[in-house]
Amino acid sequence: MASSNPGRKSTIYDVAKATGSSTATVSMVLNGSWVRYRIKEETANRILESARQLGYNVNMKARGLRLSRSGLVGMVLPHYRNRFFAGLAETFEEQARSRGLCPIVVGTQRDPAVEVSVTETLLSQRVELLFIAGVRNPTPLNTLCSAAGVPSINLDLPGDGAPSVVSDNRKGAQTITDVLIEKLLARGAAPDELVLLGGVADEYATEMRIAGFRDAFEARHMTPAADAIECCGYNAAAAKRVLSIRYEKLGRLPAGLLMNSITAFEGVVQFTSTLSPDAWKTAVVGCFDWDPFAANLPFDVTMLRQDVQAIISEAFKLAENYDPTDQSLILVPTVLGKKFEEAEQTKEFDR
Repeated sequence: MASSNPGRKSTIYDVAKATGSSTATVSMVLNGSWVRYRIKEETANRILESARQLGYNVNMKARGLRLSRSGLVGMVLPHYRNRFFAGLAETFEEQARSRGLCPIVVGTQRDPAVEVSVTETLLSQRVELLFIAGVRNPTPLNTLCSAAGVPSINLDLPGDGAPSVVSDNRKGAQTITDVLIEKLLARGAAPDELVLLGGVADEYATEMRIAGFRDAFEARHMTPAADAIECCGYNAAAAKRVLSIRYEKLGRLPAGLLMNSITAFEGVVQFTSTLSPDAWKTAVVGCFDWDPFAANLPFDVTMLRQDVQAIISEAFKLAENYDPTDQSLILVPTVLGKKFEEAEQTKEFDR
């Protein structure tokens, strides 16, 4: 149904008349914002098809909004600065491509306004699935996805608006704490000198790791020190600062340190690099995260790896059998760094 006047370009008024829609609705469909305003996909498709028949110049963004599969899948995450989030992004891209999909990953710097804006943009581009990683309150993003009919899966931090796949933070923290306690006992040091530094109070992952830390002591009928836990955020500078305060108070490093993240661990490395070798060689250090370079540090380090391969695999399984009413929480076991490295070496040898 081309324009009756070959010399005149079609307008949105022509499209509105042909489809029985308002010009406002036609405008929102053609400029690519119809998902945000909850216009039905059937209506959007009808308008796009009519515009095509009338010869209206539909922009590329609007073309991508047709009901045909886009082949796009998205992930939002805080940043790429540590191995865990970088690993999540890389594994997501790898598994998406293996399924014939095109992955889009966007960092949001933990800014709620940016998280919403990015989610709206990805939905306007017709992503077929969205993974939401490391967002403290993913519910608004889950709600946007639900309104657009797009499955969403929460990773790393859970939410009530969609199924979630997270590391088993509590069991993992108990495991690594128990290893550190055993090392302290073997050295004749008091286990109640073990401290847990880093993380954010009232955040799910931190609270679970604190609970696991306490579980390890309780299982041995022990009690951590009253000041053993200090939530100083996911920040190397803050971890360095609180550790220096403890050093000044004790006149030495605490006998045992468990850092809540790799960024907090960086603060330990920065601080200990200012000390003499004798000051840090006796320290027992653990980290709820993993980096292979830690094996080259001159003090005892135990690291816990979060299994990004399993997290992404479980998330895709949920997506492939998506239930809009599902709010389940899947816990993925963590792996002690040494065991992980041994397993990777075995795989390499088998190849």
